[in-house]
Amino acid sequence: MGQILLKKIFFRAAAAGLILPITSGVVAPAAMAQFSDSYNFLKAVKDRKGEDAEKFLAEPGSVIINTRDITSGETALHIVIQRRDSTWLGYLLQKGANPNLADKKGTTPLMLATQLGYVEGIEVLTRRKAQVDQANRAGETALILAVQLRNAEAVRALLKAGANPDKTDSRAGYSAREYAKQDGRASEIAAIIESHGKADAAKKPAELDFSGIEGPK
Repeated sequence: MGQILLKKIFFRAAAAGLILPITSGVVAPAAMAQFSDSYNFLKAVKDRKGEDAEKFLAEPGSVIINTRDITSGETALHIVIQRRDSTWLGYLLQKGANPNLADKKGTTPLMLATQLGYVEGIEVLTRRKAQVDQANRAGETALILAVQLRNAEAVRALLKAGANPDKTDSRAGYSAREYAKQDGRASEIAAIIESHGKADAAKKPAELDFSGIEGPK
């Protein structure tokens, strides 16, 4: 009975993206070690144990930094964003954590930071090449989520990072701009979106007109 349960656990881990070699119906020792390392690495991140996490990351050829929780699909980045931990967030990104890996719900670290109103996290992630217009299963981008939450600061941060206000979701077919216009309580958000880019355009120097200047004779 125990062996059957163990097999089920490891098959779930394989489905979650952990490659666990199984030979002749028996879980290989290397697979058990890999599963154990992934669990312990994520636990070290959860417990803020930097030395323990560093041991796993320091191993040559290690890709454990992008491992996912077998139940939720969350990565280490999801874990530190949930607690708004900018120190750990910067550390993991510096170590090569992929900011575009989504959990089982299709939520990326950037979307999670947006949902939590963690604007500093949004700024850190976008500076580290997080795909700002990546969509979840409903086709919602981080910007659409920010508009729906009426978080003006998050909207500004995402627009500054290059978010497209006209990308539509797959649920209702509306864009962030359209959601803002439809929401009577989001007039400030709509104004931010409408004014985006206009200020920069106004700063551009006008083209010089040399038509009235004669050249050398």
